[in-house]
Amino acid sequence: MRTLPVADPGTPDARGPLRYLWWVARSQAGPMLTGITLAVLWWLGQALVPAALGKAIDAMAARDAGTLLRWSAVVLGLGVVQALAGVARHRYAVFSWLSAAYRTVQVTVRQAARLGATLPKRLSTGEVVSVGNSDIAHIGNAMEIVLRGAGAGVAIVAVTVILIATSVPLGLVVLVGVPLMAAAVGPLLKPLHRRQHEQRDLQGDLATRAADIVAGLRVLRGIGGEQVFAARYREESQRVRQAGVRVASVESLLEGAQVLLPGVLIACVTWLGAHFALDGRITPGQLVAFYGYAVFLIAPLRTLTEAADKLTKGHVAARRVCRILSLEPEIAGGGGRLFTGEGTLRDGESGVEVRPGRLTALAAAAPEDAIAIADRLGRFAPGDVTLAGVPLAELPLTEVRRHILVADNGARLFTGRLRDELDVRGAATDEDVREALYAACAEDIVAALPEGLDAHVAESGREFSGGQQQRLRLARALLADAETLILVEPTSAVDAHTEARVAERLGKARTGRATLVCTTSPLVLDRADHVLYVEDGVVRAEGAHRALLEKVPAYRSTVTRGED
Repeated sequence: MRTLPVADPGTPDARGPLRYLWWVARSQAGPMLTGITLAVLWWLGQALVPAALGKAIDAMAARDAGTLLRWSAVVLGLGVVQALAGVARHRYAVFSWLSAAYRTVQVTVRQAARLGATLPKRLSTGEVVSVGNSDIAHIGNAMEIVLRGAGAGVAIVAVTVILIATSVPLGLVVLVGVPLMAAAVGPLLKPLHRRQHEQRDLQGDLATRAADIVAGLRVLRGIGGEQVFAARYREESQRVRQAGVRVASVESLLEGAQVLLPGVLIACVTWLGAHFALDGRITPGQLVAFYGYAVFLIAPLRTLTEAADKLTKGHVAARRVCRILSLEPEIAGGGGRLFTGEGTLRDGESGVEVRPGRLTALAAAAPEDAIAIADRLGRFAPGDVTLAGVPLAELPLTEVRRHILVADNGARLFTGRLRDELDVRGAATDEDVREALYAACAEDIVAALPEGLDAHVAESGREFSGGQQQRLRLARALLADAETLILVEPTSAVDAHTEARVAERLGKARTGRATLVCTTSPLVLDRADHVLYVEDGVVRAEGAHRALLEKVPAYRSTVTRGED
């Protein structure tokens, strides 16, 4: 039994949609080739039945019982081959579909993690979500139809050869008719390709609009803007509907062509075969065989037109995937130099220093300055930052992420078991989890859950309040036990009593580690070992919190909000 997904999906070829689809096919070449072989056997098993029936009918006409039994056995054998090959072919087709879908999900998720903050700046949420909602299905369909399409093509060739060997005119009708059918369907594919691409773009925009409305629903209701955004959503959804109708109009023509064109070809073959039988140019058994072939050809010919449709949709889906895979992160890592040990993290632009074994607090007159400094220190934005004298720009991003953790309020809780969401590395003991929850004042949250740490977390942790989510995120950051931890307003959503307890416990939880807390909360600042005051993006004063209150009026105004 093969397992999915594979451990390593490989390196995709994102130079174009066709190259990407070819890469997906090559990555699962073994199962696909086996599936194609089984599909060929399945189709040939059906294709040879009319010929065997024709031979059996001729044997009946000649009253040759022995020949009749032999050809009856052949028909039975062909039925067995169809059954066995059909079951195995379907199994490999499903595997190819799932393998292509999983592989696409793996490479896009890996790319999303690699891009980090770059992704939402370059692509909308809806466009990324559409990959998981529909594009993986179309890419899977493109791989699955290759199996049946290849078998259908071989079956058509086999039938054509048999017809030509029996009657050259009838064989030529099929030989000429199949390319003419393909040429007749071709003009429908280009407008279908264009309209599908337009529809997918509109669907992505609509998904982005829906995500924005859901995320800001409380705010919209508070300012009375809910109806305005609902009206905009209705307008956009109507545009998506109209685009879907335009796609469906072309698809309906394609579906009609799948019935009409094979039907015309069948009528021609049947009409000619009947005349040849009346003229004595073919036997009654051959006439039955020709009619059987005419009916049989409907399925492989429809499969070929279906293949054109699914490969077109797969091409459109692969283009979106390639767009994601071709993006490059704004921040790149260094040349592979490894860093060992601990050291002072310093931002040359602002003068902020985060030293090992000290809880440092950063109070900024403008909140955006604190965020910018945290981004530079965590290598989420370019800057003159060094760790133990080594420029972060020279370190691989994996090394930077291993040593430095930035935890802000933009982080999210994911769906899953609560313990797994807190202990993301899976290395913490029960005591470690307990201590992290204690430091974050989050024990009461877990205690209130019937299943405790085994409780299931809903999407984005929506069952928790804003303050509860913030405390759980803080516990998760503490459990990561990074050598340098940067917290951005970790207590902004909790009450003063809880904030005071967090401030008291945070330093003890980070003993021996480098910690920077970006905050203007007097309760947290008073518990810090060292406080930095930043104004206009530069450190203007530093020292103990109470000393700065007395000596630096601007600092006092910032942390007391202008109140005495």
